[in-house]
Amino acid sequence: MFTILAEHGSALLSGLGYTLAASLMALLGSLVIGTAFALFEISHRKWLRIIGRIYVEVVRNIPLLVIALGFYVIVPRYVMPMDGFTAGTIGLTIYTSAFIAETVRAGIESVAVGQMEGARSVGLTYTQAMVQIIFPQAIKIVVPPLGNQFINLVKNSSVLAFVAGFDLMYEGKIVANATFSTFDTYLAVGLLYLVLTMPLSYLMRYLEKHWVSA
Repeated sequence: MFTILAEHGSALLSGLGYTLAASLMALLGSLVIGTAFALFEISHRKWLRIIGRIYVEVVRNIPLLVIALGFYVIVPRYVMPMDGFTAGTIGLTIYTSAFIAETVRAGIESVAVGQMEGARSVGLTYTQAMVQIIFPQAIKIVVPPLGNQFINLVKNSSVLAFVAGFDLMYEGKIVANATFSTFDTYLAVGLLYLVLTMPLSYLMRYLEKHWVSA
């Protein structure tokens, strides 16, 4: 493993950079999209609830690889050019957003109904009540499951390897094919994934202990 890191470390670190970039972009994008669809699911408007539910159920039940390949193969052919990194990142964003939507929805619905009723009774609008009263309480509830989703997102970013996304797994595959040292190469790849996921795991534990439980 150490020989692989010494001789091909620059290629693997380049892949690590692409993995980190894709993960950060997908994290931000899926959080925004997922929160939006969570709000759709709890909306007073029936058509928004239907849209939110259809999106979540459809996306959650399609494999991530199929979504990524759809953007990598179908979109460039019929819509617009798209490289593997972009296709994989968009697929990862959409896939993760469905799970985040369910997490956020569950967090909002776990806040006592009386909180919204009390906020509305003192003159706050629905939006003001959500932003000032409901969301702050829901965030504390959803931090642990959201942390798990973010860690899964980083690991799921390996899907970029199947669409030539130049990520860590893609570079690892190239190194393994070139050196015929499959075990050592993927051991090194696994170690580099730990470099990304372990700090995030400890951060989530810290937030859960010092903020969520406060």
